[in-house]
Amino acid sequence: MRRLIYRLGSHPKRSLRFFLCGLALFALSATLIVLGYFYQAWLQLPGLLLLALALGVAGYGYLGIFANRFSQVLSARDSAKAAAKEAFEDEK
Repeated sequence: MRRLIYRLGSHPKRSLRFFLCGLALFALSATLIVLGYFYQAWLQLPGLLLLALALGVAGYGYLGIFANRFSQVLSARDSAKAAAKEAFEDEK
């Protein structure tokens, strides 16, 4: 599980780019859905298809951002454990 977290969080800039692209696609799909409600109903169908794609792309980007932050927490915890163990070893 740790390898997956480190792999997903290894490129935070790419994850942010995915998230922002998904957010832009979400805004476009919401615009199409609203335009379909007021003008032509067939505009809602591409909006719904684009919505599914937007949620997937934004979700993948957000997962990468979260994995990056969580991997930093895991690394800090491991280094704190190692420092505590070393301090305990030195006391003996």
